[in-house]
Formats: sequence, C-alpha cells, structure tokens
Amino acid sequence: MIQDLEEKKLYNQYEPQIAESEDSVFCFDRDRLLVKREETGGLRLPLVNEVGEEDLRYLFRIEEDRFFLLSGEKKLPGFQWMPVRDLRDRQWKELAFAAATAYHLCRWYADNRFCGRCGAETEHDSRERMLRCPVCGNMIYPRIAPAVIVAVTDGDRLLMTKYNGRAYRKYALIAGFTEIGETAEETVKREVMEETGLHVKDIVYYKSQPWGVDSNLLMGFFCQVDGEKTITIDEEELSTAGWFSREEIPEDDGFSLTREMMRVFKEGGIHHV
Repeated sequence: MIQDLEEKKLYNQYEPQIAESEDSVFCFDRDRLLVKREETGGLRLPLVNEVGEEDLRYLFRIEEDRFFLLSGEKKLPGFQWMPVRDLRDRQWKELAFAAATAYHLCRWYADNRFCGRCGAETEHDSRERMLRCPVCGNMIYPRIAPAVIVAVTDGDRLLMTKYNGRAYRKYALIAGFTEIGETAEETVKREVMEETGLHVKDIVYYKSQPWGVDSNLLMGFFCQVDGEKTITIDEEELSTAGWFSREEIPEDDGFSLTREMMRVFKEGGIHHV
C-alpha cells in the first residue's frame, strides 16, 4: 500500500530542525504540488538551495532524507504544479506517500493559525507536533478523520462501485467517514445501507492506510451481504454498482488500500466461515 516503503521508514516525529541546502521542500498551491519532471520520467521536489531558507518548517524524514514545508506559493523555472491526487503511479509511490502526509500537515498548519477558543495567534510547541495558544493554553494536535473502506462479498462475488461526480473514474469499494458516537463496524453497516440498500454481516477487519489528502485514517473491512442482494444505489454518491465475480475484477497494480483489497479477493482471499 501507499505507506509500504520497502526497507525505508517514515520518521514523523516533530523535531526543531534547521534546513540544509540539499533538503527537499514541499510547496503547495491549494491541492497542487510543485515538482520537476526528470528525463528518467521521475519527479523531484525543489531543494532548499533552490527556494531559499526563509519560511521553512520541518515536517518529517524518510530514513535520512529530510522534508520541509514552504509557507506561501513559489514559482521556479523548470518546475510545474501537479495535483497531489495525480501521484497515483507506482514509479512515484514514495513521493505520493510523502506528499499526502505533507499536504495533511500543510492543511492543518494553515487551518490553525489562530486559536479556535479565544482567537489568539497560535505558536508551535518546541517538543512535539502541536500548536499551542499562548493566551488560553489551548493545545491543538493534527486532525485525523477515521473512515472505512468496505469490501462486500457474496460467495465468489464482490460488490464494486463507481463514484458520482468525481474525477476518479475507476471501480472502487464502498467508503465513508465514521460519525460521532459510532464504531467502525457501525460505519460499515450504515455506509453500505445508505449507498446500496444492502445489509451486511460477518464484518472482518483487514488493515488500515493513512491518506493525508483528506486527513484520513482509512480502515479496511470485508463483510458478507445479509439477505436481499438487489442493489439500490444512492445516485448522489454513486454512478453505478454491481456484483463482480473474481474473474471479472479488473487487473490493477495500484497501491491504495482499495486496490489491495480487490486483488486479495480476486486471488481467492478472505473466505468467511
């Protein structure tokens, strides 16, 4: 999945760091990232010596590679703006994960410049990833929104859907955010019912994935359809939904939690008792 960086590891703890010339810099314009296309087909971020050392905030490191955030927009010769969501190509996997995480933090910093309790300007804590209000003492940590990805099965068939009104056109699984006072399992039941009119049973947790583009922690579940199998879609959420046999599930080497769950089922995995 996106966070599987082979032998590399993300060190996401906040540390007061001073940027050096060869460190990489994330520059965002809304949901677009400043990158440079290389002759090999790869993408790279600008370096500190290309953007300057002013207004840089340390984000994290992957092994010994350090990443900083530039406050404000930046234009550089040879660089272009690319939507963060467009990094879903296996050759850019490490950058995609780093960019999604950096974007999550960028949004959080931008949204919490001022205290939501008293309105005073916040300050970054010196020891951890936290913004503190110097007036009322309010402590603000990065927001992480729990959400579910649901693979609904019927024997050797998988329920697959397509979103309505979104740029993403491939088949997907049922998904949705967990609401206040709701367990993840209750979210699974509610989202499936709301989007397809189906009831489910035998809910089994699979694994999770951070997805910083939407500030999410995605939790994957497999479950079985319970009773009636006729689908009634919510046309505001979905453009189509249907049952697909293992053989009918399209091949896809994407690295999202959704794509992995589809592959696992296609290859004969997740058998319910």
